[in-house]
Amino acid sequence: MSVDRILRLNELLRREISEALFRLINDRNFDLAAVTVTQVEISRDLRDATVRISIRDHEDDRERMLALIRGHRADIQAQVARDLTLKYTPRLVFRIDPSIERGDRILSLLSELDVPAADAGSEPTAPSGSENPAPPPSGAGDA
Repeated sequence: MSVDRILRLNELLRREISEALFRLINDRNFDLAAVTVTQVEISRDLRDATVRISIRDHEDDRERMLALIRGHRADIQAQVARDLTLKYTPRLVFRIDPSIERGDRILSLLSELDVPAADAGSEPTAPSGSENPAPPPSGAGDA
C-alpha cells in the first residue's frame, strides 16, 4: 500500500474519530473541549490504529478522561465503520500525546523572557538628555 494512501487514511480517521468523540461522549463531568485528536497512525495492514489524544488543563483528571475514552472504544470503532468504507475497521488504541503541552510550556517560557521583538534588532539610541548628536562618520559629506 502506498505511503500517500496511508497518510490520507490517517487524516480521514483523525477527523472521523474526532467527530465520533463529540457524538458519543455525553458525560457531564467530562470536558470534551479540552480533548484534541492530534494524530492517528494506522498500521500497514489496516488492522490497528494508534490514536494520539491531547487533554489540556486537566493534569489531575487526564487518566480518568483517557479511561472514559477507552471505554467508548467499541462505540467509536462502530461509528467509524458506519461512516467510512474500509476493507477492515482498525482496532483503535488511545494514547496521551504531550506535544501540545510541551509547546505551550515553551511559549510560556518565551513570553516570560519579555524581550520586545521590535527592540531586539534595533540600534541603541542616545539618551534623551543629550543635545549633541553623534558626529557623522569622517568622509561622509566631504565629496
